[in-house]
Amino acid sequence: MTEEILKRMIRKKELELNALLEITQAINANLPARSLFKIFNFTVRGNLKLTKIALYVWDNEWSCKVHFGTNADFSKTQLEDAFLSLKDEKDLSGNAAFGRFAEFDVVIPAVHKSQTLALVFVGGLDGLDPHEREETVKFIKALSNIIMVAVENKKLVREQLKQEAFRKELEIAGEVQQFLFPKSLPNTNRLKVEAGYWPHTHVGGDYYDYIPIDRTRFLICVADVSGKGIPAALLMSNFQASLHTLLRQTSDLAEIVHALNYQVMENTKGEKFITFFGGIYDYEKKKLSYVNAGHNLPILLTNEKTMLLEDGTTVLGAMDPLPFLNVGEVNDLTAFTLFSYTDGLTETSNERGEELGADAVLKYMEGCQGKDLKTIHQDLMAALDNFKGTRSYLDDITMLSCRVENEER
Repeated sequence: MTEEILKRMIRKKELELNALLEITQAINANLPARSLFKIFNFTVRGNLKLTKIALYVWDNEWSCKVHFGTNADFSKTQLEDAFLSLKDEKDLSGNAAFGRFAEFDVVIPAVHKSQTLALVFVGGLDGLDPHEREETVKFIKALSNIIMVAVENKKLVREQLKQEAFRKELEIAGEVQQFLFPKSLPNTNRLKVEAGYWPHTHVGGDYYDYIPIDRTRFLICVADVSGKGIPAALLMSNFQASLHTLLRQTSDLAEIVHALNYQVMENTKGEKFITFFGGIYDYEKKKLSYVNAGHNLPILLTNEKTMLLEDGTTVLGAMDPLPFLNVGEVNDLTAFTLFSYTDGLTETSNERGEELGADAVLKYMEGCQGKDLKTIHQDLMAALDNFKGTRSYLDDITMLSCRVENEER
């Protein structure tokens, strides 16, 4: 090796070390990925004297981040299939089989944890002696690996921040949702109310309530909002507050439901809706008045018969005014059990893709006279868990049961 070549290589090593130092400082300064690509561009052009480069980077898809000196516009050129899983350096040497990429001498992959993060296509190596060519390729490989690991780490940090924000969102939504539920439920000889809420992985918009109106009347309700997370929890929180406020002003279910529909429509502009069942029982009149707004049909059990409570209207928040509204009434009601739930119960599916369905719930309820309400809920969840097998629950499940004994026996 001549002294001239040796001096040139030493000078080149100094430039490479300075370039690596600059890259390290840029990474420590947390510069964005586009700045790192600019430094890469400057380094290979200014220090290595290469005639052409194209840097392709994987970020959910392959795209060209740097290119210069090329015949083709590689910013608009897709990678050839032959390069997609490349793990080792590949000589291109004008091979026409590589299409437009045949104008490069070599392609150098940047691999991290067995994943190819970038591909560096290099031209202009022909004028270098074998040793200098080898050192140039080594430096490009080192430089591209350092940059791509830094870019990948930035992506991981962004993903961690997104996951943390999502976790915090679910935590807040869960706290908001817990405020929706009553702190205590009655458990007397005359009135028993039992409720259960089994959340899915994500926070949903289920809601149940028991609200005393006066000495002789109370309201029970179940509702489910479309969607999940904080938006669903906040919408249902507003819905609950509106219902409590309206009940202090009127016990007319038609007025209440019309007002709730308007409120949901105003808040969501028709983009979300709420299914709702609300029933008011009057001890003195021995009457249950109710409205079912597009909700799963609650089951009313008496000693004489079983009823599905279907009178009402469509879902709330889909249109204003409501196209129709019928307040259902059940009279001469002294002793009964009322079971209501959200669709997470009936829409749970088994390993064959079959849903549990409302008929299975009705069949169970018709045979559970005399069971206490907590046992009913536990039995249903045990049967549901057995039914679904290895399948996951896809939605929140809420159950609300009410048992009234209005006369001494």
